[in-house]
Amino acid sequence: MTRPTPREIKPIAQIAGVPVDDEIAARISASIGPAFEGFAAIAGTLPFDLEPAHYPITQTQKVSK
Repeated sequence: MTRPTPREIKPIAQIAGVPVDDEIAARISASIGPAFEGFAAIAGTLPFDLEPAHYPITQTQKVSK
């Protein structure tokens, strides 16, 4: 498990139907990178998947009250 680069994030987001530009891909990489680094020591031992493709959606959705 390695920290994803913006170059890796762009096609993942595209496949998920959430196309992102270079700037957003860089922001996603920077924001989820620490999680990848934190879990690196136990990579492959947990049923856990970090999926960057939905990050823009979750960050732009309005919360219903």
